[in-house]
Amino acid sequence: MFWNRNKKHKCSECRQVHSEWPALAFKSPVNYDFLSEQEKSEIGKLDSDFCEIHYGNQIDRFVRVTLTQKVNDTCENLDYGVWVSLSEKSYSDYKCNFDNENHETGYFGWLCSNIPEYGDTMSIPCDVITKSGNDRPEIFPHEDFDHPFVRDYYDGISKTEAEKRINEMIKKQWL
Repeated sequence: MFWNRNKKHKCSECRQVHSEWPALAFKSPVNYDFLSEQEKSEIGKLDSDFCEIHYGNQIDRFVRVTLTQKVNDTCENLDYGVWVSLSEKSYSDYKCNFDNENHETGYFGWLCSNIPEYGDTMSIPCDVITKSGNDRPEIFPHEDFDHPFVRDYYDGISKTEAEKRINEMIKKQWL
């Protein structure tokens, strides 16, 4: 199945049919993906917005966020659903205010999703900005961090490249 502007697609998350570009979503942070099935059940906790990994002497904390990639030769953007790690203090503040529709703040986080076109995108520093209305926070990679993903985030990608990424993600869902 390949993306075609005239086609509609069924979202793997909400099961609704859409005609706009689908968001490229990651179900869990890569740190969780690296765990064995036994480790996931013993030390991992994952839901649609939060993830914790409880090691003996530390807890790693992650939240699901959005990232909007500028596409240069079209009026649409490419949206991602990715994960970032937060400090204990930031994670606790976000979790305590998760249902507060008026909570707006910013946190520092590290990207914890590997965007396939860029290889290792783990640990790209990001600003995590919450939004009123209970929408997922949006991240903004630090512009001074030297990585091809960060350069493309600020410079934009082509429509052809965006559609290639969509097609690759759709192919993975059908494998």
